[in-house]
Amino acid sequence: MGDYKLTLKINQHITRLIFIFCLVLTVTYAKAQKERPKNLPRFDHNLFHFGFILGINNADFTLHRKPPNQVFDSLMILDVTKQPGFNLGIVSELHITKNIKMRFVPSLSFAQRDINYQFQGKKYVAFVKQVESTYLEFPVLFKLKSDRVNNFSGYVIAGGKYSLDLASNEKADNAGNNLSDIVVKIKRNDYHFEAGWGMEFYLEYFKFGLELKMSYGIKNILVPDTPPTIFSSPIEVLRSKMFLLSFTFEG
Repeated sequence: MGDYKLTLKINQHITRLIFIFCLVLTVTYAKAQKERPKNLPRFDHNLFHFGFILGINNADFTLHRKPPNQVFDSLMILDVTKQPGFNLGIVSELHITKNIKMRFVPSLSFAQRDINYQFQGKKYVAFVKQVESTYLEFPVLFKLKSDRVNNFSGYVIAGGKYSLDLASNEKADNAGNNLSDIVVKIKRNDYHFEAGWGMEFYLEYFKFGLELKMSYGIKNILVPDTPPTIFSSPIEVLRSKMFLLSFTFEG
């Protein structure tokens, strides 16, 4: 239990440090800009441009627990530990106006979340259920961009995403399994709302971007077990949630 709390605190501190570092970097770079020759001066005049994206993610669940009853009133702890993963994809961007863009980024994302259970009986019994996902993601996002300052610009971004979990276990049969072999089943299809901000640097041969974004699942992706198990029964709602730090390379 001590190791779990330590891991949770470390994940929270890392997320805060990344956010603060990127914010300080953005402000410092913007203030340091002086008039200088522009790289890629006609980049934003093209109707379309393309690139690729690499990133790291921190996957999580929003978990709502049912009120305790006689079936699982011995469950003392039920929570989620975030785990790191990574994503890669293709960037395609449509220039609608000077400051408004539409972005489509089909991606492949690898994620894991751990659901922690601790039951009280004659002694404490703990279980950790790993939920691994391999997502095909299809986000459509709208980007509101600042005017370019020499070789720098900033933006905010928001939109929706459909994801298909290639590693979904929704058809798994838990009947008759040992407790250690039972899995928490999640649905194959999901929909998300995404929002974030980023900054772009116009280099000599391509545009480099740094983006921070949150993704919130809309639907309840928990698949109830029949017959019920002690791992799915206490959960009322399970929604996906993910923090993403991405690096874009566009030409």
